Amino acid sequence: MKTILKPLSYIGLLLTVMPAFLVFYGVLSLDNHKLLMLIGMLLWFVTAPFWILKKKVD
Repeated sequence: MKTILKPLSYIGLLLTVMPAFLVFYGVLSLDNHKLLMLIGMLLWFVTAPFWILKKKVD
């Protein structure tokens, strides 16, 4: 499961960072920027906690 979640998380991070640079260089419109960042944010927050958090051992 971690092998699937990690790449999806990193894709989510990439979708939150790259659109800002693409808008800066005039490649991407602001509306598409907002949509890609929303998708990236949701992808990151849905997948990352499952492989980042470690289980507490008592």
